[in-house]
Amino acid sequence: MAQQAALIYSLTPSRTFHKPYLLSSSPRFVRISAVQSDIKSLPQRNSLSHNVTQLKELTLPSYESEDTTTGIDVDAVTEAELKENGYRSTRRTKIVCTIGPATCEAGMLEAMAVAGMNVARINMCHGNHEWHRAVIKRVRRLNEEKGLAVAVMMDTEGSEIHMGDLGDGVVSEKAEEGEIWTFSVRACGSERPERTISVSYDGFAEDVRLGDELVVDGGMARFEVVEKIGPDVKCQCTDPGLLLPRANLTLWRNGSLVQERNAMLPTISSKDWRDIDFGIAEGVDFIAVSFVRSAEVIHQLKSYINSRYYNKDVAVIAKIESVDSLGNLEEIIKAADGAMVARGDLGAQIPLDKVPSVQNTVVQLCRQLNKPVIVASQLLESMIEYPTPTRAEVSDVSEAVRQQADALMLSGESAMGQYPQKALSVLRNVSLRIERWWREDNDHGTINLPHIATSSSDRISEEICNSAAMMANKLEADALFVYTKAGEMASLLSRCRPDCPIFAFTPSTSARRRLNLQWGLIPFCLNFSDDMESNLNRTFSLLKSRGIIETGDLIVVVSDMFQSIQVIKVP
Repeated sequence: MAQQAALIYSLTPSRTFHKPYLLSSSPRFVRISAVQSDIKSLPQRNSLSHNVTQLKELTLPSYESEDTTTGIDVDAVTEAELKENGYRSTRRTKIVCTIGPATCEAGMLEAMAVAGMNVARINMCHGNHEWHRAVIKRVRRLNEEKGLAVAVMMDTEGSEIHMGDLGDGVVSEKAEEGEIWTFSVRACGSERPERTISVSYDGFAEDVRLGDELVVDGGMARFEVVEKIGPDVKCQCTDPGLLLPRANLTLWRNGSLVQERNAMLPTISSKDWRDIDFGIAEGVDFIAVSFVRSAEVIHQLKSYINSRYYNKDVAVIAKIESVDSLGNLEEIIKAADGAMVARGDLGAQIPLDKVPSVQNTVVQLCRQLNKPVIVASQLLESMIEYPTPTRAEVSDVSEAVRQQADALMLSGESAMGQYPQKALSVLRNVSLRIERWWREDNDHGTINLPHIATSSSDRISEEICNSAAMMANKLEADALFVYTKAGEMASLLSRCRPDCPIFAFTPSTSARRRLNLQWGLIPFCLNFSDDMESNLNRTFSLLKSRGIIETGDLIVVVSDMFQSIQVIKVP
């Protein structure tokens, strides 16, 4: 058996490396000299690492879940990709897909998972609890039967003003320029008059004025108020577009957003609380809270979950889509477990030319604070109707990947679009291309991230992960291994955006699914002990038997249990 080399670096707050010392007296471990001047002399990574190719279509076989007391669980799609194309081929940017009529059946869910879906999002603006429960069960069954780790995110409706449903079986309507539409607070029922839209807010007809501009779904269509008749508001379409059920409505007057009434509405409505109870009972992994205006609502929700569902493991995502949230960004992101840049509704509340800078600010702030961030809304909007995206949309996706957001999200493209798999394929392929470009052009330099730890122990973990990522880049390691019980050290490594993929080993199936949202993480379910040498030997044996790693691969290892970094060549 080939010798296995291991190295531990002790750390100081100045982030300098001290002289390496021997990990173990075992003859299996031999000391290596790897000071800065010797890095270039280390063996180069094998040729397995250099190819980035498109993921071929896979037909997943039936899968019997591993007994994690003796085996290891890894996403079957990622495993196939690793075997075929190598470490460097793995996509680091994750993909969230909204599930709707176009993708809710078991066959389509499997096709989307195979094509790269990491998180399935259910939007509580649409459907009822029975429908959402069926989708959640299908995703969980798919995970169990096919060896996948697709997480489920539930998105609350929020208390902002919305359109109602469009009538039985109607998924969209087209508003043409010059047409007169009626927006009414009356319940229309199944016999909805032609060109009539119900509105969720009872005071709508009282608040609007003649000449006000009504913006639908972040600018998908625009109307001008031309007449008020009791509970009905007659509006003329000025910008034609697609009207979708439960779309958000914003009101502008004399070039300014009318927000006084929305500011009086609760962020989490009574319906949202019922939906939250439903989602937690069904075991969703993430709850995305709509129209967050301050950190207080995040604290309120987390306190509610901890007191009523103390044994439930669910993360709270703050959706940044309200102008009020922009003055409280740092407090909101610190309070939440992650954030979503919901550009559609946000773009209806701030000037359009400010949206890109807000997106960049939120993405960078989330990385600094070690919180996953999702860039959402209108990434590939044209693919709702057309099989190919516009070049501008591809550039938009590329910019989000270049900013190194943790995840990209499809909304209408996957929920009710005609080409959900093609839209997903575009996100996957553009992500792979831009990530490869970034790796080829970036020298990785010194990792310069602000300290976020609040305790001595957390500070040490943070320093270890920063140094491990830097070391992996300089040594051109094939992978980073992290053994983590709750996922914190895996998250810290992801924050550093290293060149190589991060294999995150956790005994928790829920933690494994949550980690599937974060940049660069490949989560494995594995029970491990406090004996790191035993853990490593067992992990190497299991991964080699599945063809995921090979003898000679260079691995940098960290763990929750020991404040150390190990550099190991696979025996």
